[in-house]
Amino acid sequence: MTHDRSLAEPAFPDDDGGVYPALGPALGDAEQVLAVLGEVRVFVPIVATLGEQSLAAGPEALASGDKDADMAAVMMTGADGRRALLVFSSLEVMERWNPQARPVPVWGRAAALAALDEGASALLLDLGAPHFQVVETDDLTHLAQGHQLVRTGGGTAWVAPG
Repeated sequence: MTHDRSLAEPAFPDDDGGVYPALGPALGDAEQVLAVLGEVRVFVPIVATLGEQSLAAGPEALASGDKDADMAAVMMTGADGRRALLVFSSLEVMERWNPQARPVPVWGRAAALAALDEGASALLLDLGAPHFQVVETDDLTHLAQGHQLVRTGGGTAWVAPG
């Protein structure tokens, strides 16, 4: 079996970290974001978390460079107990949220799938930005399944690619 790519090749080779071209004009319009989100690159922030031994030592262990720190995607838990995965449209927006977070570029569909795999019920796109958007419930499931949101005579509908 031959492959055209190796693991060393980046998934987004010429990416400058800006808002993906199809996503930029959609930001601020919930329907438009849903229509393009599965097929655009977003950034999942990865942050340092304390390992079990560091937890016993307290938060100063992480600040002192303790080697027992792990890296993890950021999940937020709402007052109702539901969890959400954070994603960002650009490095700039993510860095405003947390300058220490490491960006992992992924397709929107992959982020939706990862959220569901981790037991989350939502994606939070661009937390803290004026165009902040929550993608949840059926919309999250449709994105993870690769469905497309299309306009119809009666509004919008999710359709499976054919």
